Amino acid sequence: MVDCMVAMPGQLFYSTQIPVCLWFLTRFKGSNRFHDRRGRILFIDARKLGTMVDRTHKELSPEDIQRIAGTYHAWRGDPKADEYEDVSGFCKSATLDEVAVNGYVLTPGRYVGAEDVEDDGEPFDEKMKRLTTQLSEQMQESKRLDDEIRKNLKGLGYDVKE
Repeated sequence: MVDCMVAMPGQLFYSTQIPVCLWFLTRFKGSNRFHDRRGRILFIDARKLGTMVDRTHKELSPEDIQRIAGTYHAWRGDPKADEYEDVSGFCKSATLDEVAVNGYVLTPGRYVGAEDVEDDGEPFDEKMKRLTTQLSEQMQESKRLDDEIRKNLKGLGYDVKE
């Protein structure tokens, strides 16, 4: 009866900070006006969506809501929806065999995998050399700023030890 599982980000609700999971249930997944979904469950991992509206609360934008709803409608085969396709890190149409292999755990993150990371074309060794050089420069600047702060505080009569 489980049609779709949607993992939502935490901090959406004022009464709790924990993330929630939406369960979409149906008695009939056969082909009537939608395509035949028997033996399949759609998993959507929307935990990375939304933006913070204050220190403790997150909000989904209309685009976030449309992305989730559009994915579900496309998977169901709604005539007005786009064509469905699995998106690494976001959605996956899993078979009941895949769910069985995972011990019938219905956590979307287990099925959607990690999102694809775009390769920037910079070789690893070169990137690490560049990043460690940049880190060293930032650490030197940090030390210089710490010394400047200590000097200013000492001028005000407050001695800060290293």
